[in-house]
Amino acid sequence: MQVQAAVISRYSLGGFDRVRLNIYHARLMFARPLIDSIDFARNGRELCGEIQMTALPRLGEMLTRGDTLLTYKLSGVVEGDHCVLSLTLKGDCHLRCQRCMGDFIYSINVTSRLRLVTAAELDALDGDDSIDGIEAKPQFDVLELIEDEVLLGLPFAPKHPEGTCRALIENLQQSANPFAILAGLKMK
Repeated sequence: MQVQAAVISRYSLGGFDRVRLNIYHARLMFARPLIDSIDFARNGRELCGEIQMTALPRLGEMLTRGDTLLTYKLSGVVEGDHCVLSLTLKGDCHLRCQRCMGDFIYSINVTSRLRLVTAAELDALDGDDSIDGIEAKPQFDVLELIEDEVLLGLPFAPKHPEGTCRALIENLQQSANPFAILAGLKMK
C-alpha cells in the first residue's frame, strides 16, 4: 500500500485515475487520425470532422490566410470484391491571385472515390486512368489523404474569376485612353 501511495503522490496531476492507477496523458499536439484502411472500408465506417487549413503543412506556401475550416467526410465501402474509400471535402481557402498578387477566396468542393489496393496492384493500375487507386495500409494517415486531395483540386495558377481581377481592371482603365499617358509625359 505504501508503494501505491508513493505512485499516487508522484503522479497526482489532474489527469490521473486514482482507482485503477492508469495515467492519462493530455494531447500535447494535434493527433493525426490514423485508420486501418481495409478494416475501415470492410466495416463501412465513417469519419467526419473539420480541420483548419493550417493543419495541412504542404498548403502553407499557397495560402494567404490559414484560418478557414475544411469539412471532411471519409466513408469506407465494399463494392464487389474491392474496398473503397469515399472522401468529400468542402470549404474555402484564401489563395494568391497570379495576375494581381491579391487575396481571393477559392471554394473547395472535392469528391473522390479511391480503391484500396496493394503496392503491386497499384503499379499495375498506374496506366489505367479510369480507376483511382491508393495503397492500403494498416496505419493510413487521413490528414495526408485530405491534403493530397486538396492539392490535386487546386488550380495550377490560381486567378480571380474573369473580369474581377484588380490588376486587369486597372490595366484596362489605363489602356482605355493611351493619349492620356502621352499628355502626362508632355507636362513633365
